[in-house]
Amino acid sequence: MASDQENSQDANAPDDTSEKEITRGITIMKSIIRDRDKAVTYNVNWNADNQLIGSNAAKLASYIGTLVRMHIPITATRWSNKELGSVKDKIWTEILRSFNIEDTTIRKKYILQLAGKRHRGWRTFLTNKYLKDKEFFFVEYDPEYPVKYAIFITEEEWVAFVAQRRDENFKKVSATNRERASNPTYAYKKGRLGYARLEEKILDETKSDATSLPPHVLWKEARVGKDGTVRDDVQHIYDECETLSQSISTAEDQENRSVLSRALNVPEYPGRVRGKGHGCTPTSLYKNPRRRNPSNQEVMETLQALQAQVLQLQKDNERYRCMEKCSSQLKETSEKASINCQNKFPEGISSCQLYLSSPTYRLVGKGKVHNTSGDLLHHRPLPDGHLKVSVDVVLDKNALLPIPDIVSETTLLRDAIGSFVAWPLDLIFIDDETPTKPASNDKGILRHNESVASQKEVFAQGSQQLSQKIGSRQKNKRDLPVTSLPKKGAFVPRYQISLETLVDSSDMATAGAIRLLDMEEDIFGYSCTETIGKEDLEHIFRHQELGVGVIHTYIRFLYDNFMRGNDQLSNRFRFVSSSLVNKALICREPDSCREYLVKRFMASSTNNLYLWPYNSGCHWLLLAIDPLKEVVYFLNSIDGEWTNYPDMKQLVDTSIKVFRSQRQARVPRTKSSNITWIKVQCPLQRNSIDCGYFVMRFMREIINMNQIEIPITYFDEYKCAHYTRLQLEQIKEELCQYFIVKRLISI
Repeated sequence: MASDQENSQDANAPDDTSEKEITRGITIMKSIIRDRDKAVTYNVNWNADNQLIGSNAAKLASYIGTLVRMHIPITATRWSNKELGSVKDKIWTEILRSFNIEDTTIRKKYILQLAGKRHRGWRTFLTNKYLKDKEFFFVEYDPEYPVKYAIFITEEEWVAFVAQRRDENFKKVSATNRERASNPTYAYKKGRLGYARLEEKILDETKSDATSLPPHVLWKEARVGKDGTVRDDVQHIYDECETLSQSISTAEDQENRSVLSRALNVPEYPGRVRGKGHGCTPTSLYKNPRRRNPSNQEVMETLQALQAQVLQLQKDNERYRCMEKCSSQLKETSEKASINCQNKFPEGISSCQLYLSSPTYRLVGKGKVHNTSGDLLHHRPLPDGHLKVSVDVVLDKNALLPIPDIVSETTLLRDAIGSFVAWPLDLIFIDDETPTKPASNDKGILRHNESVASQKEVFAQGSQQLSQKIGSRQKNKRDLPVTSLPKKGAFVPRYQISLETLVDSSDMATAGAIRLLDMEEDIFGYSCTETIGKEDLEHIFRHQELGVGVIHTYIRFLYDNFMRGNDQLSNRFRFVSSSLVNKALICREPDSCREYLVKRFMASSTNNLYLWPYNSGCHWLLLAIDPLKEVVYFLNSIDGEWTNYPDMKQLVDTSIKVFRSQRQARVPRTKSSNITWIKVQCPLQRNSIDCGYFVMRFMREIINMNQIEIPITYFDEYKCAHYTRLQLEQIKEELCQYFIVKRLISI
């Protein structure tokens, strides 16, 4: 009956005269509609049990009742009917337009459950008002059509509703419920206040630091009358609850019956908590759902999942045994055949090549070996016989890690770009050394069985020898090298040849030599140092896949040559560090990636476009993010979709939503969960190498156009199907010239 009273507040007028009934009117919440048209929204609060509280809670509850009466027909008998799904979504959308509520599943479920209560209360009110007499017995005559509620009910709906209520089965259920509710043992005495707002009132009056009260405390307070007296039987139940709470643990309270249900000696119903009111569930109160017996379907699904896990473990075990066997075979072979394996590495950081021995002995990637005493890998000691390696370039996209990363659950080498991994000592070679192939019964690796990456290495070595001949004439000169005049119409990479000559004449020609490039705080939002090794320069000279160091160096070039001293450009364009946000870190430390992005977005007060070169493991692409407009431009030179990178997309969407929340932005509710992603029709690459060069050129052209919005068909000034080799060589020339001008390489 309390539910009936709670849900009929807008139409509970006396029935002695029609004049008074008309004066009472109907509730349609015009004030909310007017405020909505003025773009005014209401804030609502939630307690620790995810229940609605605060000054606007009653207003929202009344508005929900109005929306239910307007959109849900009174002939709808089951609230769970799937046919009502679209109407429920419409009610939820209307509520979001006027109230600041998070568009989440748990909030939507609460509101729609409350709407279901309002619908049942509305139907009960109509039944008691028009179909029953004062003693609450069904009348025999045909009730008149309620003209007062004509805006909610059609005559056809009224006829159908009366027929439903006069059904004999319904009359029996109604009589049973009326008998049960007519004389409650412990009557609720707080009217429309409800348990949640009663709890809020008690906590405010007592100025308690607690966030919630035990159910039996609220149950007792809800049965205290206006005079403040507590009935003896109510006090007895409360005292018994206090006694039981001292002897029953929270786990027992959760798994079996609650303290209040035990004291009342009544059964516990699933999905609700006695004494806490609407919206409080075992999940929200105990922070864990109550256990229940699984269904047959759930048992079968669990069994299938366990079988799949066992099969995967068997496959992993077999793979590890095979790797261990191959590793031991390689060790024996290397001792007999004197393979060029290094037992000692230069101290510090050295550029290196990474090999694998199974299923074939091959080069799979390049990076930097960190030979430092006491070095740890992800806060753990390194395995025996291994060194810490940072992966820069992957040459075999299907290569497995020698030791899978159990922290990020990474097993493929391409997923570890920009991250640290453990690599066996006998499979690491400093850049200047080329290991000989192991002597075995198969007489070495056949060329047609060798990976594509390995074949590219052979071509690169030939190109290197040719390039060294070009610059050998000037090796002994101390001044900046000057190339000879090119033939008319031919392109000569002057700065590349000059820089290569400088490298060969400097200490960078030795193994392990590096250069450090300071990255100012304005570039990535924090001060850092970028490490450039000889291998990074070789990638440019040989037109190979680029690592993070080269991409970041070009970003420093763009900052120095375009943005420094230009307030308009420096305030409009920002960069995101690929070292702090990449695929490996997104999988291993998603929270730190999100915090960095949000902090980066919060650094500006005007519209900015954040350029983020993203490495998916073996491919570079560019994201241009406008966090204020919540637009993400997706530039991929292999014509892929952003749906192919779900971890990246989820990180960006979540970061923008957190940024929106922290700056307390008001976003139209229709757009609150729809961040705009735009796939730009940018130039496409025609091989598997050029992605890094394309990303650098994308960034240069975006900054050069000085536009926040990127056209879907790309800029007219740079629109083309593919970049030519000359266009990419121009980018490389700018990089090499920057190295020379900054005197990073000196003789």
